[in-house]
Amino acid sequence: MTREQIQLQKRASIRAQHRRMTKSSLLRRGVFLFIGAALMAVGLDIFLVPNKIIDGGITGISIIFSYLTHIPVGIFLTLLNMPFLFIGYKMIGKTFALSTLFAILVMSAGTALLHPVHELTNDPLLAAVFGGIILGVGVGMVIRFGGSLDGTEIIAILVSKKIPFSVGEVVMFFNLFILGSAGFVYSWDRAMYSLIAYFIAYKMIDVTIEGFDESKSVWIISDQFRQIGEAILDRLGRGATYLEGEGGFSGDNKKVIFCVITRLEEAKLKSIVDELDPGAFLAVGNIHDVKGGRFKKKNIH
Repeated sequence: MTREQIQLQKRASIRAQHRRMTKSSLLRRGVFLFIGAALMAVGLDIFLVPNKIIDGGITGISIIFSYLTHIPVGIFLTLLNMPFLFIGYKMIGKTFALSTLFAILVMSAGTALLHPVHELTNDPLLAAVFGGIILGVGVGMVIRFGGSLDGTEIIAILVSKKIPFSVGEVVMFFNLFILGSAGFVYSWDRAMYSLIAYFIAYKMIDVTIEGFDESKSVWIISDQFRQIGEAILDRLGRGATYLEGEGGFSGDNKKVIFCVITRLEEAKLKSIVDELDPGAFLAVGNIHDVKGGRFKKKNIH
């Protein structure tokens, strides 16, 4: 068998394993996609839309079109997202496309069912805050479980290949243009409330995707690496890995300590390093996901 045939066989095996999603995993994904899409429908039709507050992306465009044409917002959410659903299928895959389609249909049906329901508040600030929170949690939940409710990022990926701007910069430009349009369609105070709702939703999406128990990676360079590593194990209950390094300026061999901790353990770790070697190099970074290895916390002696 040639190398090419072996590679093709491996890829076919991987694709087959990918298709064999267990029923429990499929059910779990479907439940959370449903909850996320339903939450977005609540945020839109109970808080934002009745108070003339919009969100960014396709959602904001749909709200504006709905206001101008008096057609339910769910119809525009479905129609405007469909082209990007096809693009997402080509760029990301079938599972993403099906998850996105399911979430969009649930969201659209939810907005239709909630349309006759009276808004919970007429205060635009309360509507922006609570609508942004609910919408952000819903969108974040859908993204976390493999779907999407907005095609703006797909547009940004395509556009960024043609112009010298990053995906994030393109998304920001789109959303500033869309949110600014609220000032002409509604009023400028509604545009400012829309900015508040967008900012809150943006933050809640991050929290929902990353989780509240955010992990952090820690890199420590110190001549007292052994003592620091043992202290991390004994006083934090976390394991540490010793890596070989070389000083770029001095050329000396260095030991680098690598470990993963939770956000609540960061202050304690810094105090351990400062106590054992005040001159140690310490770098701390955020990690969105941790899996495998021995990340589980050990008992502290």
